[in-house]
Amino acid sequence: MRVLISGASGLIGSRLRPALVLDGHTTVALVRKAPAGDQVQWDPASSLDPKPFEGFDAIVHLAGRNIAGLWTEKMKREIRESRVQGTRTLATAGAESFRQRGKPCVFVAASAVGFYGDRGDEELTESSPRGIGFLADVCQEWEDAAAPAVTAGMRVVQLRIGAVLAKEGGALRAMLPVFRLGLGGPVGNGRQYLSWVAMDDVLGAFQLALAHESVRGPVNVVSPQPVRNREFVQELRAALHRPAVLPLPAFVVRSLMGEMGESLLLASQRVAPAKLEATGYRFCHPELAEALRAIL
Repeated sequence: MRVLISGASGLIGSRLRPALVLDGHTTVALVRKAPAGDQVQWDPASSLDPKPFEGFDAIVHLAGRNIAGLWTEKMKREIRESRVQGTRTLATAGAESFRQRGKPCVFVAASAVGFYGDRGDEELTESSPRGIGFLADVCQEWEDAAAPAVTAGMRVVQLRIGAVLAKEGGALRAMLPVFRLGLGGPVGNGRQYLSWVAMDDVLGAFQLALAHESVRGPVNVVSPQPVRNREFVQELRAALHRPAVLPLPAFVVRSLMGEMGESLLLASQRVAPAKLEATGYRFCHPELAEALRAIL
């Protein structure tokens, strides 16, 4: 399979490309700069000539602005536009190519469990309705932007990814310096659920989405065992052999991080990987303690 990938240099893309190559696939990166070698140039905000897409069997779309930081109105606009415009641009070009040549036939795009909003202890599956808030709205528009590919008859898969555990990036990397000093602790009351997933299982979900014709629509990419924040803290403390004695009160999170802190640190999302489990997918790291030991 020839796979065209946006966001190929990001946290997930940089691991997905070699994993796909090991599986015998050929990968080509979409880049904004002048292309070189196995690259194709694109501008997420501009329409694309569908002709270069004819040589590919699949599109994997990962590109999007990092959501970490203070959510000013400017940053929120950039977060939304980077996801919605890029998805629509690729879905439109891919759809036109599919109509003309029958390829690419599958479009796999990243989304996020932010779709569900803050839902307390409610167990959430792919059939659960959208939540409330900025991230929920963005995720809905992000997924809706793939409509041209759906209308054309392409198989479209939207992977709603949880908190990715990887030493080289993401939330875990930001936590490690604090916890290694023994200064980490629960956030807020510590009761909020964290739907996490190890990087190996993120890669496995993308590989499954590309290969299995029956997989389409939203797919939750999370471990089958979400944990409360206080449990996550204790497992990370144990994995690092450090104490965890400095809680982070909710009012401090709201004061220093605003809406971003509320959405990413205090919101509770108890998400289940119902569709992945229905396919018979076997998780590499289903349990948090073992996953942290393997990563660290």
